[in-house]
Amino acid sequence: MEKAQHILDTPIAYLKGVGPLRAELLQQELRIFTFRDILFHFPFRYVDKTKVHRISEIREEGQQVLLKGTLVSLEKVSMNNRRYRLTGLFKDASGFIELTWFQGVKWLEKSLKPGRQYSVFGKLSKYGSKKSIAHPEMEEIDANKASIQPQLSPVYPSTEKLNKRGLDAKARRKMIIEVFQKLKPRDIPETLPQYILDKIKLINRYEAIRDIHFPKSSESLKLATNRIKFEEFFMLQMRMLLSKKNRQSKLKGAIFGSIGEQFNYFFKNILPFALTGAQKRVLKEIRHDLGSGIQMNRLLQGDVGSGKTIVGLMTMLMALDNGFQCALMAPTEILAQQHFASIAESLEHMDIRVEFLSGSVKGKKRKLILEDLAAGEISILIGTHALIEDPVQFKNLGLAIIDEQHRFGVKQRSRLWTKNNDIAPHILVMTATPIPRTLAMTVYGDLDVSVIDELPPGRKEIKTIHRTESHRSKIISFMHHEIGKGRQIYVVFPLIEESANLDLQNLNDGYEQLLQYFPKPNYQISVVHGRMKAADKDAEMQRFVEGKTQIMVATTVIEVGVNVPNASVMIIENTERFGLSQLHQLRGRVGRGAEQSYCILMSSYKVSKEGKERIKTMVETNDGFKIAEADMRLRGPGNIEGLQQSGIMDFKLLNLVQDNEIIKVARHYAEQVIEDDPNLMKDANLPLKRAVMGMRNRIKDWGRIS
Repeated sequence: MEKAQHILDTPIAYLKGVGPLRAELLQQELRIFTFRDILFHFPFRYVDKTKVHRISEIREEGQQVLLKGTLVSLEKVSMNNRRYRLTGLFKDASGFIELTWFQGVKWLEKSLKPGRQYSVFGKLSKYGSKKSIAHPEMEEIDANKASIQPQLSPVYPSTEKLNKRGLDAKARRKMIIEVFQKLKPRDIPETLPQYILDKIKLINRYEAIRDIHFPKSSESLKLATNRIKFEEFFMLQMRMLLSKKNRQSKLKGAIFGSIGEQFNYFFKNILPFALTGAQKRVLKEIRHDLGSGIQMNRLLQGDVGSGKTIVGLMTMLMALDNGFQCALMAPTEILAQQHFASIAESLEHMDIRVEFLSGSVKGKKRKLILEDLAAGEISILIGTHALIEDPVQFKNLGLAIIDEQHRFGVKQRSRLWTKNNDIAPHILVMTATPIPRTLAMTVYGDLDVSVIDELPPGRKEIKTIHRTESHRSKIISFMHHEIGKGRQIYVVFPLIEESANLDLQNLNDGYEQLLQYFPKPNYQISVVHGRMKAADKDAEMQRFVEGKTQIMVATTVIEVGVNVPNASVMIIENTERFGLSQLHQLRGRVGRGAEQSYCILMSSYKVSKEGKERIKTMVETNDGFKIAEADMRLRGPGNIEGLQQSGIMDFKLLNLVQDNEIIKVARHYAEQVIEDDPNLMKDANLPLKRAVMGMRNRIKDWGRIS
């Protein structure tokens, strides 16, 4: 093992001042095991310590201040709960201030010496005219010794346990200095080719890591952080693009060489409307994939109502024209049923057998479907995760379509690969959850992504309005008016796991209240929530789908999977408790028919600043991609639905919202490298090859049916 690796892999317990007990705490609290881990545990902010304040001049509550002077006295004071606090009196030439500590009292009492000179840093508190600083950072001023504090002082993430054991930000700075004293520049090997460093003027890796911990100036900090941010995204893209290239070279796909009778008949005689330009573009991209001889692995993004399903159906017809079977898998029974009903109806005048399979299909019917599927007599099978169970075998599966793919686990999705003995089926995954471009490049960097960014002509935009409780009577009147016209209405309540009982109570109260305004037998109301048995839930949904109930009171279980063109009003209660993308998905349950539809956002009078921005965004736009961008800006990329568990959101410095330019440049150079040297065999790319190989075990292969 080379020296550099040996040094960076040294257990943190062997660092001066750490030892086994502190090492165990660092492992538990921060996942710091080695010298490498602490070097890459970066500060989350910096404090400018170039300006020294005078005690007499500081006035603003909460102000961060740096003082230099003398610690006059220390006193341990007993508190009511058998605990102690430590108070100190500190002075400079202009006056006095009180310092207070409630934690780590024993350690501080031993280490702080009255009468000595200190620099003090902390946040000012005021009680009347009395000034104090709680838990200040203290550093003794020694005229014979240089300060360890740089001009821009790093602040590291910490916990109460770490602070109690003397592992606060100051102690961690000392530890990192200790590590750097043991290292030479070659011990932090370069990962990027020199020609990329030269081309975009990036500093080397050793300098970048050093300057992130100990920046000499704001300019040196910017150069250092930009270098690491570029590396983070560039290396991820390299790994994903290499994975994609590897998959394409190994995984051959059936060649769908011709557009034949089934596709052409449907296009000319059955297609009920002209395709949009976006749908035509996506079909062209899919057609190219299917004829390439390489397995298609394409993500189809499209806003609610953009016409993804018709694109999926026409892709199936391409497969049928080339002698292959198709599967469509959806996450819920009702969504799968709706796909089945829609596709079966579209193909009723064509000689194509379409069947449905879910856990509810049992006995002779199930046995017959499985037998006919294996014999090749069923052309299209639509269903739930029942499609991936072992007894389900196709004769010649050529295309698998997965709807709302983020609702299936990776293992579930990958089992579709086993349904063909000879060759993996082509894969098309569809989602109505728009993902911002920067996030799509991150999560689906090794997939081909198609976007339907155009709604069919003639579709009326949903009118979205915000109302508070004072408007309730007008809302009820409006509901009566819409029901009088024969329309149906959703009323949705939030569902948060931690308060499931409270949420259920809110839903029940809402239902009871609606019964007063819409009494039986003149009106019928469906109730659907997550605690119901699946069969009861589906039965209630089906009543609404068939028009037997005028109002559906529900939690977010109806977010995906209900298509009722007659529903024209969506009322969302406690809007402030929903995320933006979730609100947009809920709004997409209406506006599916020819009538004008409405989304009414109900909230309390007091709404947080972020809540107000979410509501404002919803009222101003129906564009799912704009909403996804706003959602990512407000909540962060790791919270976008379906991506929380992706395992690749753990950038140390890169911000997917703010660092758009770095992301674009990094992606561009990664693509250039792969195009020029796909196997990284050139001498100039050897550092890169070593780094990418080192990542192999740390990043999931999302190319396998993401």
